Amino acid sequence: MGFRWRGLVMGALAAGVSFGISVAQDVTPVIHGNTPLNSAAQQDKPYVVLVSLDGFRYDYARKFGAPNLAAMAKSGASTPDGMRPSYPSVTFPNHYTLVTGLRPEHHGMVGMDFYDVARGQEFVSSHPDEDQDGYWWRGGLPLWSLAEQQGMRAACFFWPGSEAEIGGERPAFYLHFDDKVDDEKRIEQVIAWLKLPPAERPHFVTLYYADVDTAGHQYGPDATETGDAVRHVDALMGELRAQLKTLGLPVDLIVTADHGMVKYEGQPVVLDRFADLSGFKTAGMFLYPPDEDAARKAYKQFRAHPDPRFTAYRRKDVPKHLHFRENVLEGDPVIVPNGPYSILAHAPKRPGHAGGHGFDADRMPEMKAIFYAEGPDIRPGVQLPTFDNVDVFPLVAKLLGLNAPRTDGKLKPVQRALK
Repeated sequence: MGFRWRGLVMGALAAGVSFGISVAQDVTPVIHGNTPLNSAAQQDKPYVVLVSLDGFRYDYARKFGAPNLAAMAKSGASTPDGMRPSYPSVTFPNHYTLVTGLRPEHHGMVGMDFYDVARGQEFVSSHPDEDQDGYWWRGGLPLWSLAEQQGMRAACFFWPGSEAEIGGERPAFYLHFDDKVDDEKRIEQVIAWLKLPPAERPHFVTLYYADVDTAGHQYGPDATETGDAVRHVDALMGELRAQLKTLGLPVDLIVTADHGMVKYEGQPVVLDRFADLSGFKTAGMFLYPPDEDAARKAYKQFRAHPDPRFTAYRRKDVPKHLHFRENVLEGDPVIVPNGPYSILAHAPKRPGHAGGHGFDADRMPEMKAIFYAEGPDIRPGVQLPTFDNVDVFPLVAKLLGLNAPRTDGKLKPVQRALK
């Protein structure tokens, strides 16, 4: 299924745009009118294009064939055994982790859907108003806001959080999400941004494709259709690489993903068959009790009827390596899957998917994602051991020459990729 932020239908591309007002049925980016031009000190800095190929499992390039990504591995750095996503290994939390360097429990985007008891409101990833509400994204400072704060322009062709004002900033250019936007025109717009005059040109650019995730959910990770999606986005990366080389700019290209994919087993696990969840607010498999007594009672019921497919924990007791026990948004009790099972608080209203994700990558390596990087600042032929996706943030900040705050990520695991 992939994820959907918006239902708008967009059409033609407006290339080479600098200032103006966007049109909703158009691929023209929203121009953040208050964004200053690049400062003189930032105009000579390198450029980074950060691409997410949603749901591109770490071994898909070998499994299905991806010659352009293989070429990136030779000319730059890669992670053959995969980059480890943060838990839970789902789209919004991990996209926001990639650009903030914070784990979900620290930046607060803990799931695709979750409940905020303090606000009395549920975050639903498919609701556009919530995507644009900075309240939900306030727990981290994404790279585009960091860049804008330091006088460097940024542009986002889709990324979770890029439509909201965060840290008092928005990207100089951004678009409201619509996955119907033509794949090639996305690349055309990125190149158009990088052809702007130096003062207007963004130095940090994001680009996003959902094709592989969509196929993996619908058909499963071993399906022919998933292989077709892998080869399609690989061809797009070949086009992007070729176009970037024509610019004559010092552009470092990073192609990564938020998580992998695994085939679901059996029927969905329905949690209200194991414990009394009346009075609970629920979102997916997240459980929010009305009070401590209800939380304690539900936990005891889960433990009294153990099931090998999942384990229930009080939030404070969630295994430390998951980094998922410090934020009230995670609910209590916390349900952790023990295998590739779809788990929901209540019976689903529609048929499930063939493939899914969200699991512990240490327990299920199929959750690991790709990482490729190439450019004038990247050493060729470097193979990095598995690292955590929180480490992408300090790497990009280093490439851009930005002063970055301390985060959960570290530069050391990826330092060898730098010239």
